[in-house]
Amino acid sequence: MPVADYRTYCRMIDEARKNRFAYPAINVSSLTTANAVLKGLAESRSDGIIQVSTGGAAFASGSSVKDMVLGAISLAEHVHRVAARYPVHVALHTDHCQAQMLESFLVPLVQETERRRQAGLPNLFNSHMFDGSALSLKENLDIAVPLLERCHRSELILEVEAGVVGGEEDGVKTEGTPAEKLYTTPGDMLEVSRRLGVVQGARFLLAATFGNVHGVYKPGHVKLKPSILRDGQEAVEKEYGPDARFDLVFHGGSGSLLEEIHEAIDYGVVKMNIDTDTQYAFTRAIADHMFRNYDGVLKVDGEVGSKKQYDPRSYLSLAETAMAERVKVAAGALRATGRSLLALK
Repeated sequence: MPVADYRTYCRMIDEARKNRFAYPAINVSSLTTANAVLKGLAESRSDGIIQVSTGGAAFASGSSVKDMVLGAISLAEHVHRVAARYPVHVALHTDHCQAQMLESFLVPLVQETERRRQAGLPNLFNSHMFDGSALSLKENLDIAVPLLERCHRSELILEVEAGVVGGEEDGVKTEGTPAEKLYTTPGDMLEVSRRLGVVQGARFLLAATFGNVHGVYKPGHVKLKPSILRDGQEAVEKEYGPDARFDLVFHGGSGSLLEEIHEAIDYGVVKMNIDTDTQYAFTRAIADHMFRNYDGVLKVDGEVGSKKQYDPRSYLSLAETAMAERVKVAAGALRATGRSLLALK
């Protein structure tokens, strides 16, 4: 199916919230990783989200160019072309964009969608994330409100974050963050609802933090408190009514226990970001190929090696398949397997 339009994306979110499942939102940085996500989603019969970070976008443009906007556009255009060949819906999203990168990354991509719409073309991306978590909540929302207004005019969904996800992603470290900042409070969620709720009709996602940490951890190492999401949702509903309950995003899920993931979904998580685990699956397949075919991928002791084994297509196809399998695992953990909107027709 073509990349989801605004109505389809909104329906995806509504279905996830209603039926208590979440979409795997997988970071990509190349055509091969994008293809892996599409393969995994299709084989899971799950809709999903392909997302691009600032670092992933810069990488996609090439090491000599390192243009975040160009890389993001290139990846999105590829997905627009190939997604039509797959029997699931997919949305395109940009991941963490901090305040200092708004004008160099997020805003130019919004402008690109605005240009496309003026030309009668579909949106380039479906949603964007503004990560103002390093700012005070007031400063964060002072930027988010006009940004949401602009996104809404072009049928774009905005994701915002209140609280800080620990660890490191794309070179951004949050070491030394006070422990209380790792947990979004009910008061924070009330303020987000109050401020963003003034943009009538706009859709937005909230990444509320409950101990989440980016990076690699053994199961059980990260101490999550999903009850924070429950408490915040209850406070918002009490103040503003049931329609004000948030569509939540789960960041930093590596190492989380399955019961913690399911509890978070029960409290309103509709999207879970996945990057570390799919990166490992991709690289693990390449490493396995290299170790098994050492004398074929290298010209050892004057030999010529094996072209079939050092042809990048040989190991990148294995990496694509391995990453697709990890996407399928994610879809299962998020209760999304078999839940594509197309299955409801």
